[in-house]
Amino acid sequence: MSEEASSDPTVQQRVSAVIEKIRPMLQADGGDIELVGVAEDTGIVSVRLQGACKGCPGAAMTLKMGVERHLKQHVPEVTGVESVE
Repeated sequence: MSEEASSDPTVQQRVSAVIEKIRPMLQADGGDIELVGVAEDTGIVSVRLQGACKGCPGAAMTLKMGVERHLKQHVPEVTGVESVE
């Protein structure tokens, strides 16, 4: 059983996979997103918005209603998302 458990993807790997799925939507609008890290003890995901997303007035909405919503839906351990510089 421990062999099976070790092959399960980590929280960071699952978060990264979800970000890869939503990345094309951001790139279509001239932006991008980079996964900076996952604090597994708190469930907070740190990302860096890039391109047109960086400094965009709608970036906070994209982060909360888009990125955070998708991550919480697919990775239950995620409690929130924050943007870092």
